[in-house]
Amino acid sequence: MLDAVDHARDLADFIAASPSSFHAAEEGARRLEAAGFTRQLEAEPWRNDPGGRFLVRDGALLAWRVPAAAGPTSPYRIIGSHTDSTTFKLKPNPDFANDGWGQVGVEVYGGPLLNSWLDRELGLAGRLVLADGTERLVRTGPIMRIPQLAIHLDRSVNEEGVRLGRQQHTAPVWLVGGDRRSILDHLAELAGVATADLAGYDVLAYDTAAPAIFGVHDQFLAASRLDNLSSVHASITSLINSEPGDTITMLAAFDHEEIGSGSRSGAAGPLLADAVERISAALGAGTDERHRALADSYCLSADTGHAVHPNYPGRHDPVNRPLLGRGPLLKINANQRYATDARGAAVWRTACRVAGVSGQEFVSNNDVPCGSTIGPLTATRIGITTVDVGAPILSMHSARELAGVDDLRGLTLAMQAFLAG
Repeated sequence: MLDAVDHARDLADFIAASPSSFHAAEEGARRLEAAGFTRQLEAEPWRNDPGGRFLVRDGALLAWRVPAAAGPTSPYRIIGSHTDSTTFKLKPNPDFANDGWGQVGVEVYGGPLLNSWLDRELGLAGRLVLADGTERLVRTGPIMRIPQLAIHLDRSVNEEGVRLGRQQHTAPVWLVGGDRRSILDHLAELAGVATADLAGYDVLAYDTAAPAIFGVHDQFLAASRLDNLSSVHASITSLINSEPGDTITMLAAFDHEEIGSGSRSGAAGPLLADAVERISAALGAGTDERHRALADSYCLSADTGHAVHPNYPGRHDPVNRPLLGRGPLLKINANQRYATDARGAAVWRTACRVAGVSGQEFVSNNDVPCGSTIGPLTATRIGITTVDVGAPILSMHSARELAGVDDLRGLTLAMQAFLAG
């Protein structure tokens, strides 16, 4: 296992290679393939021989390792996460002009901190689907920017705050003067295809600034998409590095968590349940054997959580006050916005203890309702004990978030212990 700083550098490389959920799934697949995992195509028969497999569905990645001793009632140890992050998505007919500026029509994706996207050099990344059904991943460099209004034209901004209309004030500029190229022409050219061959696209904005490790002790990592590529990276790393045991170990990195998970590649869809059913069936399990296996299975729902913000201390629970550098979070909510219960908490605390990792609890201030994760969805759909965990961060849903390098490594080590049973 790498030390904390080198582990953070590897995460930074993963983030840099993953400007969209589609890129994240393929980068994860590349790493798994390099570690000896083989691709399983959904349209082909499921293999039942021991070893590591993975599949990519749109922007989602599933991977699993079947041990040599696996049978019809072998239980699962699953780590769930998500590949998408809050951003802006390219609209249909995206080209328009205002007062000599060429702009790009985008739609808000999820719940980003809109002001954090101002005055940053942005790119576009995602997938293009051609008329013949083939797909191409595409990625630009820094080509556009959402400019903030100068203080001379809004003297009250520092007192009243930045107020952004989601339609009027978030359209990036990318051309000026007489240049009237189409953004779709530019994307097609980068992908090496003709614009006329484009039949569909899922393209999103991303901040092109590189991740940075900083601090007097290199204790911080600032990067885009830490929510939730930090968990995706940890799950891939832990699955690759974990020793095969007597359980089927698995990761499920879903897409579309930031917009509710309701898709064929989201946690509310059938992807994980179908994969578990097919893996068990390939091992000779019928319905009864599969349910026996799931009764003894566990899932970690891994997503980032909130560290105490020193400038807004009253927004946090007065007793449970997570801090960067004190270890990964166990996330708890009485209303099951997180899926953690006492049984799952015991499994996670045992994994942390075995890994030699300190942990801390997160619970919301009663006056500040918390968000949710794929955890409750997974527990509901699959029916297995699920526990919500993750790395503490500041600036969640900003274009650039902040984590502690020790917590990121600790999360991966605890995941490895969890997968080892």
